[in-house]
Amino acid sequence: MSETKSTGSSPSLTTNGSGSAAQAANIVDDPESLRRPPEFTLTPAPASGAKPAGEKKRPSKLSEDKHFKIFSGSANRPLAEEICKFLGVAVGETRLQRFSDGEVHFQLLENVRGSDVFVVQPTCFPVDQNLVELLIMMDALRRASAGRITVVVPYYGYARQDRKDRPRVAITSKLVADLLVTAGANRALFVDLHAAQIQGFFNIPVDHLFASPVLVGYFRDLQLPNLTVVSPDAGGVERARFFAKKLEAPLAIVDKRRTDINVTEVMNVIGDVKGRTCLILDDIVDTAGTLVKTAETLLDQGADAVYACASHAVLSGPAVERIKTSRLKELVVSNSIPLTAAAQEVGKIKVLSVAGLLGRAIESIHMETSVSTLFN
Repeated sequence: MSETKSTGSSPSLTTNGSGSAAQAANIVDDPESLRRPPEFTLTPAPASGAKPAGEKKRPSKLSEDKHFKIFSGSANRPLAEEICKFLGVAVGETRLQRFSDGEVHFQLLENVRGSDVFVVQPTCFPVDQNLVELLIMMDALRRASAGRITVVVPYYGYARQDRKDRPRVAITSKLVADLLVTAGANRALFVDLHAAQIQGFFNIPVDHLFASPVLVGYFRDLQLPNLTVVSPDAGGVERARFFAKKLEAPLAIVDKRRTDINVTEVMNVIGDVKGRTCLILDDIVDTAGTLVKTAETLLDQGADAVYACASHAVLSGPAVERIKTSRLKELVVSNSIPLTAAAQEVGKIKVLSVAGLLGRAIESIHMETSVSTLFN
């Protein structure tokens, strides 16, 4: 039986921007103070790196809260470690073992009784394995008397099967929601669900974040000339409209028809793209077939250059090779899913971190403050 033991580093105090070490260490010794709303704003720093004049440093109270814990599965441990570093806490200690047939054995190596626990685990490839691992982790936490369990799922697998679009098919996004709740989830935190109405499949509170603020900042800094934001399908218009508004750019829509699973046929472009720099915005890049076809169509319609960005880089099958040989200038994705070794070697693919976004959301949930500022 193979074994993987995760041991977090010692918690450390962190500061956000200015502030002396003495100020960072000046933490009130009152346990009740750890539950009070923090006296700071969660407005992200501007893309230029300049600190807003009214923004205060983020206090490091979480590092002293013994009832606040973050655990990570094996799906994307680097992201969990980055979140913990942002918050100034250690990743919870666990032991993950697998029998020779792949069966999971999970054990907590620290006390969680009465704790506010967050479990970071995207259900990316291998989807079923990572999903079962998440369910087993939650069952262990529930049986260890954790006070509250919040599942942090940066990428929610099975989200594309959210309705009966043909006879005798399963609605797997609802099934997975039921599994998570049954396993012990008291709250859920997601990033860019494929369909926002999936939140209604849960009978627990759900916080739905968007990677858009992180991606917008990157493209704002690029200052692309004659920019037009393009939605690759009608379902992504709302997401693209947000982007277009923030970048003060016009919007175009691609009318596509899906002929089979992972097979699409691009039909028409709605909007003027001739002589423009186009930015294709999507939530998931899977086999990259739609993305590459959309880029080719835009260039055939007279676009000068085509960039693309997506929240989740699934990149399955021939995706990496398609992107590598495509006429795309650049594909920008978040680190909700870890890139494969092959994808990391492609210079066209750039990864932006959502650890700060998730860290602030986790902090707000634990401190019971609003997360609405994270949508700006």
